[in-house]
Amino acid sequence: LLDDADSVHAEAAREILVRSDWVTLHANGIRYLEKAPLMYWSMAASFKVFGVHTWAARLPLALAMLALLLVVSSFGRRSFGSSLAGFYAALILATSFGPFIFAHILIPDVILCLCVAFCMYAFWLSERQQFGSRLEGWSFAISCAFGVLAKGLIGVVFPVGIVLVYLLVTRGIAGSIRRILRLHHGSSMLVFFLVAAPWHVLAGLRNPTQGHPIGLLPTQGNVHGWFWFYFVNEHLLRYLNLRVPRDYDTVPLPLFWGLLFLWLMPWSAFAFQALGQVRWRSLFPRRQLSLEERAPLLFAIWAAFIMVFFSFSTTQEYYVLPALPALALLIGGWLAQEDASERSLRAGRSIATVLLVLCLAGAVAAAAFALLSKRPTADLASLLAQNPSDYALSFGHFLDLNARAMGAFRIPLAITALALLVGSLGNWISRRHERPHRGNLYLAGMMVAFLIAAHMALSTFSPVLSSKELADAVRPLLKPQDIVMINGEYESGSTLGFYLRRDDVRILNGRSSNLWYGSFFPDAPAIFDDNASFAAKWSRPQRIFLWTEPDHVPASAAPAYVIAKSGGKEILSNQR
Repeated sequence: LLDDADSVHAEAAREILVRSDWVTLHANGIRYLEKAPLMYWSMAASFKVFGVHTWAARLPLALAMLALLLVVSSFGRRSFGSSLAGFYAALILATSFGPFIFAHILIPDVILCLCVAFCMYAFWLSERQQFGSRLEGWSFAISCAFGVLAKGLIGVVFPVGIVLVYLLVTRGIAGSIRRILRLHHGSSMLVFFLVAAPWHVLAGLRNPTQGHPIGLLPTQGNVHGWFWFYFVNEHLLRYLNLRVPRDYDTVPLPLFWGLLFLWLMPWSAFAFQALGQVRWRSLFPRRQLSLEERAPLLFAIWAAFIMVFFSFSTTQEYYVLPALPALALLIGGWLAQEDASERSLRAGRSIATVLLVLCLAGAVAAAAFALLSKRPTADLASLLAQNPSDYALSFGHFLDLNARAMGAFRIPLAITALALLVGSLGNWISRRHERPHRGNLYLAGMMVAFLIAAHMALSTFSPVLSSKELADAVRPLLKPQDIVMINGEYESGSTLGFYLRRDDVRILNGRSSNLWYGSFFPDAPAIFDDNASFAAKWSRPQRIFLWTEPDHVPASAAPAYVIAKSGGKEILSNQR
């Protein structure tokens, strides 16, 4: 597990079992009120069955990703009337970098993708009938409820918003109202609230307002309750970029839209051709579309609604994920019928040429780094540039990479170079010979090899992103009465809490981020130290294991004995 979100979320799931509390999440013993619970429930259930292990933490997201592939495959097959379209849609998601990397981080967005995709599938099935069945309406409602329990209100805003826009575009206002009245909306709303409401009610009742809070900022013992923090602060104020604390960054809007295509490369190269399947001219003036013609339109509205929604909000790299299944379905539908016309074959050849040029450039660059870079003898962290201002982004630490550090990635770079060369060349030759489906298999194979290389690179980089090696060094020495302390924010070394099974890690000069709001509740454990209290503790007989960065060692940490070093971090102790 990595420091920050990865291990904080796994620890919150572990503490569900420690406390036997499935309503209020806790991280390091402090109320963790900002997240919806579904992912944590699934991890806690996995821990209950299989034990507290890294793979058990990751299992629910892996299963959610597999379920998403099955839903997308079935959706593509039935919407385009082609098994090949469903196969390609699932293949695109399975071999794209965005879904791959974010399924390897413990964030609930993959579950949200699954819920939104299933909602859209249920709605589309209801479009086949004049009166939608209760099964489809209730499936839509249950998926919305699970989306809300996974990621908050966008779990229902996205599906309902997409459907409303689609109905307005295809039927107008009067037609939309008539269609909604035929979709068992009353019983579906009841089902939605039966599934989604209980946890929200219990969370609010168990975490009421404490004291007399004034304004947005809490003070000790005076703090707004769960309803205000979760709905106002974490939803409304976050969307408006006014959330407290301001412990996150936002991706520039042009980059955010660009990531929509980057996360689906190389398949996104076919996106503009795929969008040509949408019968835009049939909408103005409006005419009746067949069911097969409506599917591409639904997919286009699905992707556009999510991207436009976040364009007015703060954005993170992974916020585009719920739009990716829609694009995968559009692209999969086009790829399945690429050989049906000379025009499509010609477009495929042009795209293959562009991909060949881009991939050859990437292969040359990767090969140059692999051949010319020297294997480093020093710790990887010492070779990296430091850009702390970027660390609030999910991949901020990767921006520290430079030419000196590339020698540590020679094997992944070599695999990448070979994959880009063979895959793009095979695709180009296949499409030149009017064998587009064989070309798609070359692209899929290229991406499988690339993702293997990416996984190897992530493993090499993991000591910089994780404190697990430090936890492994401390574990044999640690006794129950010893103090484990992090110098800085809890998230900087949060893997210590998970791997050492400690929910009482002390924090030196780091009352911020995930633990900040919950620390103001009256029952919050007193785990925060300043320089004065730290100096007093360091001089006592009780043993302390201090996680710190070497250039930020507290002045009062003397004498200090180095227990372990890894990834630009170290563990110091006040005893040998």
